[in-house]
Amino acid sequence: MAGKLKWTDSEDIALLLREAHPDLDPLTVRFTDLHAWVVALPEFGDDPKASNEAKLEAIQMAWLEEYRDAKGE
Repeated sequence: MAGKLKWTDSEDIALLLREAHPDLDPLTVRFTDLHAWVVALPEFGDDPKASNEAKLEAIQMAWLEEYRDAKGE
């Protein structure tokens, strides 16, 4: 990952969230919590106010794919 992550880097953010919360089903996470967790990532450098529902959903779906892959689903 070159530079700081932005909201549009959903795949990279999803990998980091998967590492941070390996046993958590992403579909159980509220968007308010997801937003806070993304902003708290050391690798994240975008404007916290630049997120929206579509960007958070893209991150959640990428995270869900990683979660399911890890669980063998």
